[in-house]
Amino acid sequence: MPKRLVPCLALLLLVCAGCGSGPKRAPAIAEAYVGPVTLNLREELVPGASVTATVRHGERLEVLERRRRFAKVRTAAGVEGWTDGRMLLSTEQMAQLRRFSDRSSQLPSQGQATVHDPLNVHTAPNRQAPSFYQIPEEGFVDVVGHRLEPRLPYQPSSFDQEPANSAPPKQTQPVPMDDWSLVRIPDGRAGWALTRMLVMAIPDEVAQYAEGHRITSYFSLGQVDDRGDLKHHWLWTTLSSGLKSHQFDSFRVFVWSLRRHRYETAYIERNLVGYYPVLVHPVEETSRRPGSPMPRFSLIVEERDGLRYRRTYAFQGFRVRMIEKTRWDHPAEPAPPGAGNDAPPAPEASPRDSFLLRIWRSLGGRSGNGQ
Repeated sequence: MPKRLVPCLALLLLVCAGCGSGPKRAPAIAEAYVGPVTLNLREELVPGASVTATVRHGERLEVLERRRRFAKVRTAAGVEGWTDGRMLLSTEQMAQLRRFSDRSSQLPSQGQATVHDPLNVHTAPNRQAPSFYQIPEEGFVDVVGHRLEPRLPYQPSSFDQEPANSAPPKQTQPVPMDDWSLVRIPDGRAGWALTRMLVMAIPDEVAQYAEGHRITSYFSLGQVDDRGDLKHHWLWTTLSSGLKSHQFDSFRVFVWSLRRHRYETAYIERNLVGYYPVLVHPVEETSRRPGSPMPRFSLIVEERDGLRYRRTYAFQGFRVRMIEKTRWDHPAEPAPPGAGNDAPPAPEASPRDSFLLRIWRSLGGRSGNGQ
């Protein structure tokens, strides 16, 4: 090899070695997942810091550093940035959210709801919890549950916890309560939305009879043909006013009158303490009148003895009558996703319970006591 090439080769090797010795990647101290629909990562923890990346709900991040409630994270593409730790979900919380959605997908719908303005759906029944979906204006979701929750600061995970020796502030005033609905969004996932912002999507020609009460569930009990116009018979439940741990205090059956061409009340009960789920059962043939199907529906009502019973009603023509009443046993309510614990095991359902009732019991059944 010519002597004049030796220095060149040495210089080339030195340059190549320098190219491979970039700054080392900081080691991850934990992993987390994005909670909100979208989340901006900032270059520094200062006002007006530039955005380094925008990540979406469910994306996996590596946690590199913590400062109080903030966390420095790294994306799968290697981009680093700072964010509020409250917007991150731990691995267990993300798994809980997925399990919760899987189980909620099998809950019976209590009717569809819509919104007049975009509304956030949260991972937990808390205004500060991450919002992973936004119901668009005039969009629809299925209502599948309900609970009351105290309006307290959100503390979801280890990413934003205070030191272990810090005590929570003492409450000197009554804690206000929020009314939350568990909703199932179009892709099957489930989350929590403020109940007062939801409007049950029963037709206006029926909703006009609500008399200021809030409609909490509604169901079709069949339909009739009125001169080519199909009209449904309806069952609804309503709640008179205020924040209640139960879901309704009245139910009513409307039928379409072919003679008067309008809705009329076929049956009503008031002053109840009622709970989800309300169920409409498959139509069955009657032994006395074969070929004449009889729609049935059932509701859970707490009676004066303090016990709950599922009342089953038969609907035929303009007549509604109770045909069965059975004791309803419910387990303790499960913790929502993000609370840090899964639901306690539910007691075994009796053989006569339907599949949907067993699913409901596995999720807590009561779904109404948030106090």
